[in-house]
This record gives sequence, C-alpha cells and structure tokens, in this order.
Amino acid sequence: MKYDVIIIGAGLGGLTAGAKLAKEGKKVLLIEQHSQPGGCATTFQRGDYTLEVGLHEMDGPSGRDIKMRIFNDLDVFNSVGFPRVPEFYRFINGRHTVTVSHDPQEAARTLSLEFPNEREAIMAYFDRILTPPKRNAETEDTSVGEFLDSITGDEDLKLVLLGNLGYFHDDPYSLSLAYYSVAQGSYYSNGASFIRGGSQKLSDHLMAFIRNHGGEVLLSHKVTGISMSGGMATGVTAGKKHTAEVKEFFADEIIAGNAMPNIADLLPEDEGTELRNAYTGLRPGASLFSLYLGFSRPVSDLGHCFYSTFVYDDSVMSQADILKNNRDDFSRRSFTFVDYGQIDSGLAPAGRSVGGVCCIDYLADWENLGKKEYEARKEYAAQAFITRLDKIIPGFRSIVDYYEVGTPVTIKRYTLNPGGAVYGFAQTPARKQVDILNSVENLHFASAWGKTGGGFSGAICGGYLCAINVLRKRPLQKQ
Repeated sequence: MKYDVIIIGAGLGGLTAGAKLAKEGKKVLLIEQHSQPGGCATTFQRGDYTLEVGLHEMDGPSGRDIKMRIFNDLDVFNSVGFPRVPEFYRFINGRHTVTVSHDPQEAARTLSLEFPNEREAIMAYFDRILTPPKRNAETEDTSVGEFLDSITGDEDLKLVLLGNLGYFHDDPYSLSLAYYSVAQGSYYSNGASFIRGGSQKLSDHLMAFIRNHGGEVLLSHKVTGISMSGGMATGVTAGKKHTAEVKEFFADEIIAGNAMPNIADLLPEDEGTELRNAYTGLRPGASLFSLYLGFSRPVSDLGHCFYSTFVYDDSVMSQADILKNNRDDFSRRSFTFVDYGQIDSGLAPAGRSVGGVCCIDYLADWENLGKKEYEARKEYAAQAFITRLDKIIPGFRSIVDYYEVGTPVTIKRYTLNPGGAVYGFAQTPARKQVDILNSVENLHFASAWGKTGGGFSGAICGGYLCAINVLRKRPLQKQ
C-alpha cells in the first residue's frame, strides 16, 4: 500500500510529526515495535498503581513556550491535563538543603540567602540562562562546567545549581552551555507540569489523533529495512514481531522517529555508511536506573512536602566529582526522588500514592551480568535507595507497598536505543546537528537523536518541526 509518509517509531517525536501531518491531510503510516506508543513517554500498571516510566516534570506548557502552539494545534488540551509542579527541586547534600523555585527571582533570592557571598555569581548564572546569546556559525560554545567555574569558586553553589543535571546529561564538563541554557531556561521561564494520569495519556492522545485523521498506526511491528531506488527512499519493510513474515510499505517521504544509529542499520550499505559518517564523533548519552514505588499511604503523611528531591552524596565535593559518582555504589550514588502524591497526578487511588527514584546509569554495567547476578544487583540497588530515603523521610520504608526496578537493559529492550540512552546523542559543546542526508532528500529525522535534542520537549518540538518541513517541501519536478 502507498502512503504519503511512513514514520518509523512512535516516540513523542514520531507521534507529534504523525499527528500534524495527518491533520494536514497526509496519508500517514506510523510503525512501532513496542505494544504501546510513547517510547519513554509511557506508563505501566501494577495493581492500583500507575507507574510513570519517564516523566518527572516537563517545562511549561505556558506563555510563549512553543508547546502551547503545538498542543493547541493537535487538540491536546481537550483530553490531557497538566497539573503544575509546585517547586523546581529540593537539593540535599549533607552541607546544604535548598528548595529552588521555578520563579527565577525567587530562586535567586533563596540562593543568595544560602550563599550570601555569591550574589554576583548567582545573578550571572540567571542572566546567562534566561538571556542566552544568539548563536551563529562563528559562536563558540563551551561547557556548563567551564561556565560555572568562570563565575564562582564556591563548589557547593555549583552543585546546587546543577541539582537537576540528570535531566540533560551525566557530566557538566561535557554538557553544552548553549543547549543547557535553552532547556534549563525554559523551566525558569515557563514553570513545569506533569501529565495527569501519566505520560501515556499524551502518547495515547497523539496516536488516537493520527487515527482519527485517517492515519494508521501499527504497533508490535518492527521495521527491518528502508528501500531505496534512484537516490530516493521508496518505503520500508516491516513485520509483526517474533514472526518471519515481512511486508513492504511504500511512501513519498520517510521519517525516522527512532534512534539515528538504528536508521543507519536499516539503510542500504552506501546510504547507511553516509549516515554513520554524518554523526561520527557523536555518542549516545547516558542511560538511567529507575526504582518505581507504590505507597500504602501518601508520603506527605510522614511530613514530606516536596515534589522532587535531588540527593547528592556528601562525597561529591565539586562538580568534577559528579561523573565518577554516577558509577559509585548505589549506597553513595546521587539520585532523584519524585513524590507524585504532592500533585493531582492521577496515578493512584485516594489514600495511596506513587513515587520514583532515578539516577544516571550505564548499559555496560548491566548487560553482561548473568540472570541471578542481574536480579541481585537490582534488589541491592532498590534496598539501598529505600534505606537512604528512610533516613531522609523517617518511616518511608514502612509505607512502601510495591517496588520494581528498571535498568538501562530495560530501556534498551523497550526502545531499542543504543546504550539504553534516553536523551539521544550526548549534548556536547562540539555536537554536530544531523538533519538530512545529502543523498536521500526524502528521509527526515524526528526524535531525541535529531537537532532539537532529547527530553519530552525536545522530541515534541523536533517532531512538529519535521512535519512542518515535510509540508513545506516542494514536490520534485518530473523529467
């Protein structure tokens, strides 16, 4: 069957691109290897608990945030709720306990009270984050770590400002300041929200929107190849998972909503080599460890009143220690605890609640373990974090009714992302942007691996902009 557009992968990038194209009258086929759409924007059910896979907080949507335009265009607000997150984050490291507001002026006041000798550095930080200079081909980027070193010598202030570093990357000294300024600045400019009922609600809405506008979505189908003819992608081969039979689907345009390295493997040899050369020097970003928690009572019953708490081990004395701590023992590794019960999350029935622990992790530390060793490491990590939280929130262990662990192996299994990466390519200062292949002009990229980067906002915006580019594309003149 012939389509206007075939999209590979139903992450938020592919879903958003598909929804926009279907609305504009394009005949869309979206193919997803998992049994549900969303990629990392998914949930799963365990008894009464809806457990959130990926989302802690999403910047906006509000004000001039481009997602306001996108969500209005795709009728998102008519079926998806966005409860606001009360504070940006609480930071704890044994030397400082600071609650940072989404309001930059309030955040600056709080930080200035905690670090009274660093007011100038704090103002320099917010000036750079909220009004980043316009970039051009001659503009040199630097790392977040180098920038912070240039404005202050107070290592604890740097750590507090880097509290949510794990939202973007694993190392401040290899994270692009330009990228970080846009992403972090949006949290301070637009506040943040959760998706009521979990991120699956947004993914399901976009899938239904595609279908309601005449598009097709094939779940549990894996693309096995991209067909080429005369320098153009003509379609894909795909089949239902765990079966040998494959079918060929044809289209005028192909959109890659999955990992770019996986697309290189799907292309014929010459085009695959060209794509690999295009992203040479780029590496997949870090992966994550997640502990999903169901509580018999709200954690607020124990006196806890914070939505997200970032706990840095007291052995992390400077930002230079962050990277090595990411591979430390789980009893010392820095982590985030999110208490979804602090908002109207819609994830648990009245009288119960859910939460999650998350920390940077790496596929290489898990993928070669035997089954028993793998399960034992998961259990050890879960108990280590529960024990640590019980010290921070006395009585915490007593209300843990259910827990389950997700590792980089889990992420790779469900997303097929190389390295179990959750944010696409690492956002380094020297990062190249790969948007098109010179030899295949009708192959487009709409995922966290594209030029807008990872995270929910990056994928959503990347997918929408990709759709706009396809709609603006002039048809080739026949010779």
